[in-house]
Amino acid sequence: MLLLISPDSVEEALDCAKAAEHLDIVDVKKPDEGSLGANFPWVFREIRDAVPADKPVSATVGDVPYKPGTVAQAALGAVVSGATYIKVGLYGCTTPEQGVEVMRAVVRAVKDRRPDALVVASGYADAHRVGCVNPLAVPDIAARSGADAAMLDTAVKDGTRLFDHVPPDVCAEFVRRAHASGLLAALAGSITQADLGPLTRMGTDIVGVRGAVCEGGDRNAGRIQPHLISAFRAEMDRHGREHPVGVPAAN
Repeated sequence: MLLLISPDSVEEALDCAKAAEHLDIVDVKKPDEGSLGANFPWVFREIRDAVPADKPVSATVGDVPYKPGTVAQAALGAVVSGATYIKVGLYGCTTPEQGVEVMRAVVRAVKDRRPDALVVASGYADAHRVGCVNPLAVPDIAARSGADAAMLDTAVKDGTRLFDHVPPDVCAEFVRRAHASGLLAALAGSITQADLGPLTRMGTDIVGVRGAVCEGGDRNAGRIQPHLISAFRAEMDRHGREHPVGVPAAN
């Protein structure tokens, strides 16, 4: 299981760099623009320069509307800025068909520029609160569009968590569907160390966190702490030893 950490500034990215050996992906977003809010290209480049060159950096392109052309341009900007992973939040897509149309445009824009970049179609565990596509439809959307991974996060950051909206058995079905299509499965949404057992057992490939590695567990007021990243990784590794699971290759 890979650990993805989301700093919200260059300063926090430097804190991530201090714990680079304990994390796998640095994720760049702008939380005040939404769950998967896109940060500025110049901020992304600064963060890219602040972390080790061999450490993958992902970029969110926003909680996007149903506007395939607009989203494709945003995704291309992320690739040009140096992103290894490009994450798209299907916020404005209310049907699987709309999701596929948006993601196909993103995949083409990204792969034409950088074939080895990984495209992530992200849905929301609390989709019922914002009116977007059903979470369990996301793996099929990702597969039909040629994306590399399917992800779930929470759209509304109000203290509720991934498992509050999509219980572990449903998350396990999400992971199963992703793997059946040869996709990576990523899960996020106020995840804590206590969630690592079920996440490991269901075969999650990427776990995304922020609050769990911030001072006081506060994703907004707290700052990422290198020692908390180290502790989170240690707990991940412990569960990995107890419940080893094979990791599928991305498309």
